[in-house]
Amino acid sequence: MDASSTLHTEPMARHATANDFANWTAQAQCMTDAELIYAAKDCRAVESLWRGVDGGIVEGFYSDQAATYAMELHRRRQR
Repeated sequence: MDASSTLHTEPMARHATANDFANWTAQAQCMTDAELIYAAKDCRAVESLWRGVDGGIVEGFYSDQAATYAMELHRRRQR
């Protein structure tokens, strides 16, 4: 991989933005139920690893992402 690669090697050390929520929501709408469950569990696992490490920034970011996926799953099940 060259230096211009966009691969992130560090966590997102910022709060989630409205744009993040819009992107996650759009992504969630294209995912299967199994993918949503997997992604939400994965986010929760990362969230727990960062609990109390950086004042909650990374923890909160992944918590928000997991919640977005879970809300899409809940919305589907309410139909």
